[in-house]
Amino acid sequence: MKAVHLCRTCGDDIAPKRWALGHKLCLTCGEEHAKQRKHTIVPMHKSNYMLITDMDDLKGINNKGGLHR
Repeated sequence: MKAVHLCRTCGDDIAPKRWALGHKLCLTCGEEHAKQRKHTIVPMHKSNYMLITDMDDLKGINNKGGLHR
């Protein structure tokens, strides 16, 4: 009996190799989900680069006081 792996969003079949890699969405739904995720890379003064995923963290990040109103 063949195991059927279904997409969590639309219910389409997912290839067994894709499922084995840990993907629970089909290619179409996975691409749409990836487009919804937003992030940016911010260079910090005299430091390294930081990954920012929340807009509130980005606001005022290079202010001298660090506070944003």
